[in-house]
Amino acid sequence: MSLALAESMHIEYMARAIGLAKQGLYTTDPNPRVGCVIVKDGKVVGEGFHRKAGEGHAEVNALAQAGDQAQGATAYVTLEPCSHFGRTPPCSDGLIKAGVANVVCAMTDPNPQVSGNGFKKLKDAGIEVTVGILEQEARALNPGFIKRMETGMPFVRLKMASSLDGRTAMASGESQWITGPAARSDVQKLRARSSAVITGIESILHDDSSLTVRASELGIDDEALSECIVQRQPLRVVLDSQGRMPATAKILQQQGETLLAVKRGLAVNLPVETIQLNSNDAGLDLVELLKVLASRNCNEVLVETGATLAGQFVEQKLVDEMVLYMAPCFMGSDGRPTLNLPLTEMAQKKAVNVIDTRMIGKDMRLTIQF
Repeated sequence: MSLALAESMHIEYMARAIGLAKQGLYTTDPNPRVGCVIVKDGKVVGEGFHRKAGEGHAEVNALAQAGDQAQGATAYVTLEPCSHFGRTPPCSDGLIKAGVANVVCAMTDPNPQVSGNGFKKLKDAGIEVTVGILEQEARALNPGFIKRMETGMPFVRLKMASSLDGRTAMASGESQWITGPAARSDVQKLRARSSAVITGIESILHDDSSLTVRASELGIDDEALSECIVQRQPLRVVLDSQGRMPATAKILQQQGETLLAVKRGLAVNLPVETIQLNSNDAGLDLVELLKVLASRNCNEVLVETGATLAGQFVEQKLVDEMVLYMAPCFMGSDGRPTLNLPLTEMAQKKAVNVIDTRMIGKDMRLTIQF
């Protein structure tokens, strides 16, 4: 077989494995999303993906489907097979035991417990290993897991909704609803893939936000999957430096966990988990907060908040990606801005990269990298 043909086959099957991994987009947290395809004599004999933490990894599920046909086959995996015992046995051991001849992998696992060790195990067992096929596409599956492993910080995604003239609310604070139902369903998917959702106390006081993932708004036809997603519920984090959270707030009554962040030394008498953070005139220490969330295995963090806190995240260069929904309307010069940023000169403007633009219903969604 020519090198060009072999590479073409590698790309074809790795793309299939990446597609499988995406099926775990909303359910694997805090584990990475991984897919696996097992091929023998040009035919797929087994495939699988990691669905949920504590359950079988992608390789285990694919090997179970392949059975004896895994002997002498090639396994395509989107992430280096694990080499250590966690909640499940090492996948590298499973591949060796099954007798696969080759493992083609998209990328090395950034987890220090695994990085390179899985490949070494396979090679020591006489299995040929190829690494780097569709690596960028594989990295895109797990931006939060990769960043947390490489830097000790979660991947921060800022979600905002505005009018065409860049307003997020009227001067009174009225903001429901700027965007349409399709965009709001899309936001539910952003929440569902996130480990935590961060907001400020003003959003709670003004809108009594729940910040929950709701099956009725997800737009996913698979009822079993929707139920699994809703049961997981991301951690809800409220920044409340002065301890103004009302005991009657809906966010305290919802399924899932809520974390209240207050300034150091402030006592809170509410039935909710509380953390104390350093603070200054600008508010709570956001870097300290993100480090706390990373220590709790939070991979992707979604920030849903008003212009002031959103501006602080941007100004402190803590945002990796911004998802901006723009509704086809104007809200006028007295409306509230998208971001509060203390910029006074054109030279201070912040350049960003718009990496994706598409229509979500009647609204435009821009995905922006900083």
